[in-house]
Amino acid sequence: VQLQASGGGLVQAGGSLKLTCATSGFTLAYYAIGWFRQAPGKEREAVLCISSSGDSTYYADSAKGRFTISRDNAKNTLYLQMSSLKPEDTAVYYCAKYTSTMWYGMDYWGKGTQVTVSS
Repeated sequence: VQLQASGGGLVQAGGSLKLTCATSGFTLAYYAIGWFRQAPGKEREAVLCISSSGDSTYYADSAKGRFTISRDNAKNTLYLQMSSLKPEDTAVYYCAKYTSTMWYGMDYWGKGTQVTVSS
C-alpha cells in the first residue's frame, strides 16, 4: 500500500492550491480516505475526510468554506482543493487511508507535501 501526496508549494495568502494523493496497492473505492496536516510544533490534525462512496465528508472547522475534498476511484486518486489560504494553513499535508468505508481508524499514511502560505 502506498499513498503519495503532491502539489504543495509556496503561495501567498488568499491564493489557492490543489493537492493530489496518488494511491496504489489497494482498491481506493473500498475505503474512506482523508487529508491531515501538521504545522511546526503542533499535533497532526484531520482536515477533511471522505467516505468510500463519497457521500459523506468530514470537514474540520478550519477547512469549512475554503477547502474541498474529492476522490476519483477510477484513478485511485484523492484531491484537496484549497482556496482563500491563510498563513495558519502552513503545514505538511498528508493523506491517509482508513480501515473501512468510514473514517474510524487509519492504517496507512503517505509522505506529506509542504504547503507554505506567506502573508
